Amino acid sequence: MRESDDASKLAHPHRAQTGWSGCCHNLESFKKRWLGERVPHPDPVTMLRAARLRVTRPRIAVLAALHRHPHADTDTLAEAARADLGTVSTQAVYDVLRAFTESGLVRRIEPAGSPARFEIRVGDNHHHVICRHCGAIADVDCAVGERPCLDASETHGFVIDEAEVIYWGLCPSCARPDPSS
Repeated sequence: MRESDDASKLAHPHRAQTGWSGCCHNLESFKKRWLGERVPHPDPVTMLRAARLRVTRPRIAVLAALHRHPHADTDTLAEAARADLGTVSTQAVYDVLRAFTESGLVRRIEPAGSPARFEIRVGDNHHHVICRHCGAIADVDCAVGERPCLDASETHGFVIDEAEVIYWGLCPSCARPDPSS
């Protein structure tokens, strides 16, 4: 489908539509489900076009999945996209995520001992906190004031353009004492 194609061609009138389990009736329905009453991001078509990417059903489905599942891995995003589209190959999801990452539409994070994760929050230098027990991930805004360890004491000739900080610990659920013990 070319980017200039009418957005209504993204609809699937032949499929029963209930919640997020199927693809949306039309672009307006998709926007309402995606954004609800708040407007944290532009609609998916606008996001894709701003990134100079073609508007396709798999790309819209993966964007919707990223919105619903921040910090998700590829398998989770592929399952969510399949729920919206009915079918999409895992390779197609990898290709979409690569295009999104290369265009700057999404950010790829690679926590130690975990598959790559993807998020829509880009354009700032936020960090992450990860639960050592269950793997839950949350965004952490940059510390205000003095920034220990964010300015390298020695660059070794590298041109440094980003510092990545990952905080590790236990999420509230995993830190709660087990009532049975």
